[in-house]
Amino acid sequence: MVLVCLVTKQANMGTGRVLILGLCLTLVIGACKKDEDPAPTPPTGGGSNDPRLVLKFTFDSTQVRLNGFGQTAALPAGHGAQHPRFNAMTAHYVEFAQTAWTLPGQGAVVYHAPETTAGGDNAIDFSQAVLTGAGEAFLNIPLSQLPTGTYPYLRVSIGYQNFNIDFRQVVSGIGTFDLDGTIASFIGFNTYIGTFNVNQQPVTVNDDKLQGFWAFEVLDPPVAVAPIVGQAPPGATTVPNPIFDSSPIPAGSCLVTGVFAEPLVISGTETEDVVINVSISTNNSFEWIDVAGDDIFEPAAGDQVVDMGTRGMVPTVE
Repeated sequence: MVLVCLVTKQANMGTGRVLILGLCLTLVIGACKKDEDPAPTPPTGGGSNDPRLVLKFTFDSTQVRLNGFGQTAALPAGHGAQHPRFNAMTAHYVEFAQTAWTLPGQGAVVYHAPETTAGGDNAIDFSQAVLTGAGEAFLNIPLSQLPTGTYPYLRVSIGYQNFNIDFRQVVSGIGTFDLDGTIASFIGFNTYIGTFNVNQQPVTVNDDKLQGFWAFEVLDPPVAVAPIVGQAPPGATTVPNPIFDSSPIPAGSCLVTGVFAEPLVISGTETEDVVINVSISTNNSFEWIDVAGDDIFEPAAGDQVVDMGTRGMVPTVE
């Protein structure tokens, strides 16, 4: 677990009164506001009249909630949860798999985002990542780049996610505040990060960060607070994979696997675009140990976050 305590003071020199806002977040995450600079456009290419392969993200709080093995996961007793409100997500890698025994990299890889060694090790180049919101295309390429075949499975490696959550802060002698916060998390295997905005406020890194680096910004706080940052421990990220037994993913990656209701068939004679909705489950995906038992996230009261982010992926051909 990562324990973050943020204390901000505001003094009234005339009365001698000091207002203290303590915000303690215990974050165990794998786990946006888009950067102010224009985001890169989804990968494109080919003739304008050729059929296209288009993938887009949507976020669904009613979708089945899964664990890392792709099994239905109920909320444990004594835990609280809420549906985070996603702002943006990035895809680092896209692969269509022909069988449940097709290992990562052995399927049809149609996208691999730019990487860099600017920080020393090979890493995702966040400055070139395509940040996309709900309903926006994160991949748009000629359909001819996907070989003919039958594909029951889709793999998408998620590099970054950004969402808002609700929490309650009680300030002794002042009052109770119901606030919003934005969490930005880097869940790819390794990411080189320059400067990025959590929501409105920037964070500068200029270094590589392994899976689980995060930043948190309080929205409209009672007193001014800067974003806080931290690093989740290895293995804290839940990555749903319903074919884990036959096709495990590399450790430290966020290669989420989804199953088509009916296998995608590519004949090579298509004349229309193939558009795939990649639905991400946000069903109670922000989860904490609920000390008060009121299902309200209260970090200063001792609530401890145990999981957040995605809880499954369902690809559907539109």
